[in-house]
Amino acid sequence: MSRSAHPAGPRHADVLPEGHYTAPAADLNVLDPKVWAQTVTRTASGSVSVGGIDVATLAEEFGTPAYFVDETDFRARARAWRTAFGHDADVFYAGKAFLSRAVVRWLDEEGLNLDVCSGGELTTALSAGMPAERIAFHGNNKSVEEITKAIEVGVGRIVLDSFQEIVRVAHIAQSLGKRQRVQIRVTVGVEAHTHEFIATAHEDQKFGIALADGQAAEAVRRALTLDGLELIGIHSHIGSQIFDMAGFEVAARRVVSLLAQVRDEHGVELPEIDLGGGLGIAYTSDDDPREPHEIAKALGEIVTRECEAAKLRTPRISVEPGRAIVGPTAFTLYEVGTVKPLEGLRTYVSVDGGMSDNIRTALYDAEYSVALVSRTSDAEPMLVRVVGKHCESGDIVVKDAFLPSDLAPGDLIAVPATGAYCRSMASNYNHALRPPVVAVRDGEARVIVRRETEEDLLRLDVG
Repeated sequence: MSRSAHPAGPRHADVLPEGHYTAPAADLNVLDPKVWAQTVTRTASGSVSVGGIDVATLAEEFGTPAYFVDETDFRARARAWRTAFGHDADVFYAGKAFLSRAVVRWLDEEGLNLDVCSGGELTTALSAGMPAERIAFHGNNKSVEEITKAIEVGVGRIVLDSFQEIVRVAHIAQSLGKRQRVQIRVTVGVEAHTHEFIATAHEDQKFGIALADGQAAEAVRRALTLDGLELIGIHSHIGSQIFDMAGFEVAARRVVSLLAQVRDEHGVELPEIDLGGGLGIAYTSDDDPREPHEIAKALGEIVTRECEAAKLRTPRISVEPGRAIVGPTAFTLYEVGTVKPLEGLRTYVSVDGGMSDNIRTALYDAEYSVALVSRTSDAEPMLVRVVGKHCESGDIVVKDAFLPSDLAPGDLIAVPATGAYCRSMASNYNHALRPPVVAVRDGEARVIVRRETEEDLLRLDVG
């Protein structure tokens, strides 16, 4: 028997039949390469290493909790996306997944562009040397200051999200004596098969301008008439953590239909379309994500087919993978603090982190894997819930998983696939100190985002 989990916390009255969770793996010591980064292996001594360094060594040097990024894996995934789409398409890494100056440099070196959605992300990108012309600026409510800075530094494109923003960007560009390249983000009415909070192309949500009732067509008409704007294309993003390509096919068909309408009404063939990101990754062994070359082939065929049917030149395609690149490259390392069996239910394993370093389980009901990484064990598997140290019943890191029944305080456990949205969405709840991000490669480890200190907290508290 087992209690269910809800994004807001356990619903203690609900008891679900045994079997609603996945059965334990045949061998809990085996690491599924689908959910772990490329250089993560279990050594002959039984512990786990990444980039050639044992986790015990990493924990001793950098402490726990901490995020460890396999730089080799990150670069390989970035390169795979760049190669898959070739020179006739653009790949923009979605910085909101995780951004640091080291990551920006990796992206630049691997030939990817960068998508930012705030002034802070833009500043980080520029400070690390990303050429402004390779940056796209998103956001549903960009401030005048953010827009001004973006135009002044020469970002390659600004994605317009509302009628007000069309006028705002045009006015600022014209006042600066510039003509800004822009795309218009449209909501295409596609219900992506994902969590409600990360589905972004249905009409009842905050992003974009709806295709319905001719709103998107009117937005295009207005943008084409303003001297401060150079309209280069249409942008569509249908959601996140998506495995099914059917939604992209519907979205592409509707975007191409809008392109045909623009040609017929204004005599203009817009040269680009951006189909966004949102492709899923494997958080558990049950997930089955597509490879970049499969995604590139499928999207290319969809757009080409729809454009041929509409007698349009095939536009240049852009995509925006973020999670798909950084998500699988990192794991979070924790130390076990307490092990609390609840007879007939499960065992609660408390670690030295929690929802302050991974809010996704509480926010999205997200599922994760977990493994004992400081040693191997032949003990029987036990059903566990990995929880944090915060004063919150919803402070859950892994809802349901199996760990060896001899798990004890002081053991190191790791949660894979935490590269995306964990450090980006980390908080100081309960005045917790946000963990460091450590890049590991070829036997060397270096901090790329340092651990917060109590001095950092007090420095902000000016009262």
